[in-house]
Amino acid sequence: MTHDSNAPASQPPARRRQYTAVALILVGALFGFVLSAGLSTTVSGWAAQEDDGPVHVPSVAGSLPDFATLAEAIRPAVVSIQTSRIDRVPRRGQQGDPFEFFFGPRRETPDREGPQEFRQDSTGSGFLVSSDGLIVTNNHVVEGADTVTVNLGGRTYTAEVKGTDSATDVALLHIDAGRRLPYLELGDSDALRVGEWIMVVGSPLQLDQTVTVGVVSAKGRSLGVLDSSFENFIQTDAAINFGNSGGPLVNLEGQVVGIATLINWGAENIGFAVPVKTLEQILPQLRETGEVKRGYLGVLIATVNYDIAEAFGMDEPHGVLVNQVVADGPGERAGLEHGDVILKVDGQDVQDTRFLIDYVSAKGPGESVELQVLRNGKTVDLPVELSERPSDDEEVPAHEEHEESGIEWLGIRYQDLTPGNRRIHDLPEDLDGVWITSVSPTSPLWDQGVTNDGILYVVTEVNGRGVTSVKDFEDAVRSAQPGSRMRLYLRRFANGEEVAPQFVFPRKPQ
Repeated sequence: MTHDSNAPASQPPARRRQYTAVALILVGALFGFVLSAGLSTTVSGWAAQEDDGPVHVPSVAGSLPDFATLAEAIRPAVVSIQTSRIDRVPRRGQQGDPFEFFFGPRRETPDREGPQEFRQDSTGSGFLVSSDGLIVTNNHVVEGADTVTVNLGGRTYTAEVKGTDSATDVALLHIDAGRRLPYLELGDSDALRVGEWIMVVGSPLQLDQTVTVGVVSAKGRSLGVLDSSFENFIQTDAAINFGNSGGPLVNLEGQVVGIATLINWGAENIGFAVPVKTLEQILPQLRETGEVKRGYLGVLIATVNYDIAEAFGMDEPHGVLVNQVVADGPGERAGLEHGDVILKVDGQDVQDTRFLIDYVSAKGPGESVELQVLRNGKTVDLPVELSERPSDDEEVPAHEEHEESGIEWLGIRYQDLTPGNRRIHDLPEDLDGVWITSVSPTSPLWDQGVTNDGILYVVTEVNGRGVTSVKDFEDAVRSAQPGSRMRLYLRRFANGEEVAPQFVFPRKPQ
């Protein structure tokens, strides 16, 4: 068979291979582009993180923030504060001067009549929040001061204390500079993320205009140094020292997100700041009236966690548990009861105690809120008229011999309340319950704060059922389902005074 070279024929194999390779490259490039785009979106948003997979960390490579430019921008609005206080104490006469015993009164005696005066000077920091000279600092910087002066740009001004709030350790000052002044904008402390860069500017150890940088180490810290209802500190590793108090904590946009307030004496790189959201809530009142009045619900509450949710038969943790209703307070007048779980306030979900406290405190005395509570598995709506929040201005004695009982898995010893031990411990006559006489360190209640700590504990309810005797208590515990989370309500007394009661949630063994 002959072959006609002029007849049409298919492309040579070599050329077909070239086209095929080009096509594969194009398809591969397109697939790679789609895959890359998908991965970029997933990583940057952390949106496709699998619950049971490895953590995908986005790239943080790149240059550091321009701290020098940031410092230049904010330093003109940061001030140093000097305060002085005069303490007057009685003179000690001859006993204070041994020379007078031997040689009689000295010639300066007439000048030494009357109280002796001592001057105490201290320093702090602050920052301008308005062009007309309003300055924010800590309350403890100016508390008790006879004179307050502010240094700004090398000039010294006498400052007026416009208002103070000891509950949050915030104070507002004013200076008259005779001109418009630079000031700092307030940012969003709620939007801060742990690990985010921040800068602190102030006058530590009287070193004016000192800049330190670090990151947000944690949020929502409660330290028990102020009114615990309002403690919500930002923790940072940016250096904070004596004299930094009242200075600004700023984000990379130059906005104030916190007020430097506390340091930890026994640690390095652990400082704390009041979040700027706290300042924003009270600043109008400090400016207009010089004091802060807060709405008051009259309850002691705890955030519902998984243990509490299980004990109250809730599917998921939500809301706050009412541990105590203050006698004759707004909550009691509205019908709130201990054991209620507050789910909503004015239609808004209550995520935790912080949300409810902030929401109610921001309301004025006399205003009303609508609460939705969970009670015995049903929701109840309660309108509450708030009042004004009041200001915050040993061992248990030996008991009379009485037969004790115990439940081994609970790790406690207990007995009935009798007229005799009510009288010895100065307990209310109408108090019914079971007195816990001792707690073992292996008790499930120990980890929940019920210890041999000098507090007298009386169990008054088990799973919502009233307890008036040892028999009632043991029957209620016995009737609980094995493996279930129980709830015990404890009244607590210290030195004859009742302190806040509490719920505890031991799990009954299987």
